[in-house]
Amino acid sequence: MPTTITAVDRDGTQHSLIWDEDQTLMEVLRDNDLPVLASCGGTASCATCHVFLEEPVAAGLGDRSEDEAELLADAEGFRECGSRLSCQIEHDAALDGIRVELAPEG
Repeated sequence: MPTTITAVDRDGTQHSLIWDEDQTLMEVLRDNDLPVLASCGGTASCATCHVFLEEPVAAGLGDRSEDEAELLADAEGFRECGSRLSCQIEHDAALDGIRVELAPEG
């Protein structure tokens, strides 16, 4: 079942998006024309899909992979609690209603 999320772009505009079961978070952002470069295509090797999640949501996703953690540590605006690569977040009905904010480009 698709879920609805709120995405906040870099100028503060909020977008209500439908997140389908077969998409990663990066794909739903990109497919709805938000400025997510996703230059590596979702392989966790570029950090151009860096987003901020509310801390309880991020904590509920579990630990970052070693590759994700390494990329995020060098990313613009990195937040220890809340920064994630959206390509690494699979659809989950439990994420219905989350708010995701695009990180600064850098």
